[in-house]
Amino acid sequence: QVQLVESGGGLVQPGGSLRLSCAGSGFTFSYYALNWVRQAPGKGLEWVSSSGGNGGSTLYVGSVKGRFTISRDNAKNTLYLQMNSLKPEDTAEYYCVKGTSPINLYGMDYWGKGTLVTVSS
Repeated sequence: QVQLVESGGGLVQPGGSLRLSCAGSGFTFSYYALNWVRQAPGKGLEWVSSSGGNGGSTLYVGSVKGRFTISRDNAKNTLYLQMNSLKPEDTAEYYCVKGTSPINLYGMDYWGKGTLVTVSS
């Protein structure tokens, strides 16, 4: 069965950095687009970034461009989100989400349980 397990969340000061990881299993990891989606406390879901499958491109929501970098190591079945220059508004539960095809934003079907990122002084 498909499984996605996030890790790397925690408490960090504004301006700091954090790297999230997502370990995937139960599917052909390299083939599928993978996404990071976040949910701030009391708010709705916000798509953050996508990494296309089959060597595809990356996409970011405007608010994180230049600060976050999505990457993947298909040999290790792991997706990453490097987060730099963190702001309090980045505080959220971050979810790793599997796409339904190699195409960015085409669809999403499986979600991890999330990892909490708190940016605060």
